[in-house]
Amino acid sequence: MLRNLPKVTQLINFRARSQPYMGQLPGPSFHLPRLDILHQVAIWQKNFKRISYAKTKTRAEVRGGGRKPWPQKGSGRARHGSIRSPIWRGGGIAHGPRGPTSYYYMLPMKVRVQGLKVALTVKLAQDDLHIVDSLELPTADPQYLIELARYRRWGDSVLLVDLEHEDMPQNIVAAVSGLKTFNLVPAIGLNVHSMLKHQTLVLTLPTVAFLEEKLLWHDSRYTPLYPFRLPYRDFP
Repeated sequence: MLRNLPKVTQLINFRARSQPYMGQLPGPSFHLPRLDILHQVAIWQKNFKRISYAKTKTRAEVRGGGRKPWPQKGSGRARHGSIRSPIWRGGGIAHGPRGPTSYYYMLPMKVRVQGLKVALTVKLAQDDLHIVDSLELPTADPQYLIELARYRRWGDSVLLVDLEHEDMPQNIVAAVSGLKTFNLVPAIGLNVHSMLKHQTLVLTLPTVAFLEEKLLWHDSRYTPLYPFRLPYRDFP
């Protein structure tokens, strides 16, 4: 059981190939690996923006079929009123999709926050969570970043997370822009889908402090995110 995960991890100098040293991880509170919650959040993130544009035509929308194909009685054949009936070949569809269809739904904030904690817990338990001092690189060459990840044994795909998008070093931005399996996101954009999609998660120290503050605040809050007050114009 991973009830008491250690908060000690390797703090790495990102730009150098020196040996990492052990450091105290001031990270967010880690939880049991609730895979059911992880699955709920992953499915929600996949579907809540999904819109299906599949649409089929009913018998009223298919071209043709305005007249009765043959008289009601006397021909010996079955009774039909239109050749565009759903039982005819080339006819309309009785119960087909009538898009666009939205699959939007919203999970509670507590569940989404816990899903983020579980994803961080799984990455830490699998030794795929690494902390770096910064994302400074001596060069903007993408090959340097590939060789650095191979030297660190970070796997084939790496998600790099820095505190703010505006403060990201230019060399790492240029290096990541030329690679398909390396992605760079700000801390506010860290999500479950991106963490599960990449093999390795690399966080900076300011990012860890930011996540700790935000996630622990959700643990201790007892009021709604948007409190309802009068007059109504204050409601967002």
